[in-house]
Amino acid sequence: MVTNKVDVLIVDAVDSKAIAGSVKKAKDAGIPVVAYDRLAEGPIDAYTSFDNETVGKTQGEALLKALGSKAKDGQIVMMNGSSTDPNAAQFKKGAHSVLDGKVKIGREYDTKEWKPENANANMEGAISALGKDKIVGVYSANDGMAGGIITALKAAGIADIPVTGQDAELSGVQRIVTGEQYMSVYKPYPQEADVAAEMAVALAQGKSLDSIAKDKVDSPTTKAIPSVLVPVVSLTKDNINDTVIKDGIYTVSEICSGKYKAACDKIGLK
Repeated sequence: MVTNKVDVLIVDAVDSKAIAGSVKKAKDAGIPVVAYDRLAEGPIDAYTSFDNETVGKTQGEALLKALGSKAKDGQIVMMNGSSTDPNAAQFKKGAHSVLDGKVKIGREYDTKEWKPENANANMEGAISALGKDKIVGVYSANDGMAGGIITALKAAGIADIPVTGQDAELSGVQRIVTGEQYMSVYKPYPQEADVAAEMAVALAQGKSLDSIAKDKVDSPTTKAIPSVLVPVVSLTKDNINDTVIKDGIYTVSEICSGKYKAACDKIGLK
């Protein structure tokens, strides 16, 4: 009989608490665990992601830049991610560190399961509560929710207000090209994946992570986890060529297909 031995696990836990028991079982079985993208709870051996508070700060700074002198002319809506996602709490913290005192937050939501339809419903509620003439911008924690938010804004006849995002999804980049979405956060996932693989190989071979992981991160259950935090970039229409196209994430033809061609031509994306 052939048995398959697991040397190391890489986990990307949307619910950081729910996975803690499984992480402990792996650890008890002598299997090292790498937390990828999200900091799972339990006895994690290594972690790689992006500096999530910096992601939130990057979004908040971009929103303030877009608002300019209009920052205090009205109110913004904050559409955070799911309350069960550890990354969402860090994005939220980073954004608040930049926005608090600089803008008036009219409504704020933790969006169940990050779903665009839930963000859409939340945005409709915010528009009803605040009035469509009082909203000057929207902090959206990711591109998927930004899509739902923008649909609600359009339905209410609200245009030309900045909406943030994250993940540089193709649809998000296309909305940036057309001006419907102001920005996204580009996170170089290939680099993050390479680091996770490098960590996994080192752990499987029983090697130290000192030469790979220069940072230490604490989770609610584990202290000083060897970590690599990959830098992020604020993505706007001005640097699409230097980010997602340069890194081979998308081609110009993918971004500028069909109805987006005219908008791409207008900003010189060819």
